[in-house]
This record gives sequence, C-alpha cells and structure tokens, in this order.
Amino acid sequence: MKIAGEFKKFALRGNLIDLAVGFTVGAAFTTIVKSLVSDIIMPPIGLLIGRADFANFFWLLRAGGKTAPYTTLEEAQAAGAVTVNYGVFLNNMVAFLIVAITMFLVVRLINRLDAKLEEEFGQEKPKAGEPTEKKCPYCLSTISFKAVRCPACTSHIETVGNKGTA
Repeated sequence: MKIAGEFKKFALRGNLIDLAVGFTVGAAFTTIVKSLVSDIIMPPIGLLIGRADFANFFWLLRAGGKTAPYTTLEEAQAAGAVTVNYGVFLNNMVAFLIVAITMFLVVRLINRLDAKLEEEFGQEKPKAGEPTEKKCPYCLSTISFKAVRCPACTSHIETVGNKGTA
C-alpha cells in the first residue's frame, strides 16, 4: 500500500499533470499541422512540379509481386516493393518546420509579454551605477541588493531605508 500512495502522490503532482496536458495539446497541434502540410500546402507544390500528390514521390529499390511501374506509394507497398519514400519525408520535414516556427513565435510572444509585464508590474530596474547584488554578512552568499532576508540562511539583513523591520 505504501507504493500505491507514493505513486498517487507522484501521478497527481502538478508538473506531471501539466506535462500530460502539454503533450496532449502538442499531439493535437501536430495532427493539425500534418493535415495542413499534406492536404493544403503540398498538393499545390506537387501540382507545380507535375504531380498532384507530393507524398507519392518515392524511389523504387526492388519491385514487389506486381511488376513495376507503380503509380502510387500505396500501390508499391501493397505489392511488397522496397521503396525510399522521400515525398513522405519531405512532408514531415515541412510539418516539422511549421511546428518549430510556430513554437518559436509563441515563445517569442510569451517572452515579450513577460518582459512587458515585468516592466509594468515587476521590480524596478536598478539605476546606472546602483549595485544589483550584495553579500550576506552571515553566510557570505550573493543576494539581491534589495533583499531583506537571505534566501540561503534566512538571516534578516538591513538595507538602505530598512530600519530593522521585516
């Protein structure tokens, strides 16, 4: 019973649940991006280069039961042919690039919003020439210049304008 309690504590920890939600949303997003690539982006590109379906680009390494030529990848695979599926690979590369660019833009937006919120509601930025750090007189840890308690040893530290209250 002790292991079951420990597992329950582990499974219901906030970070694990956040990870599960993030993974699920990421999987759904990936499905949407794959559909965007294979159903919307690649068909016009394939049409421009002479074939309607880009996913059917493959190199035949060895013919299967039915003799070549195979018009689609599915036909080649059904016949047992050995193929290099570079069209599918290119579709997946485009999908990856779209996901990577989207995630970059989302992280960039979050960082900008975070900086703006920090600027509006966060701590004041130190003025030029003003120190940002100091040493705790008790444990000699480096701490913020405006700190009133040391996070390492929890000692009360007097700062400029602080007359011993905290």
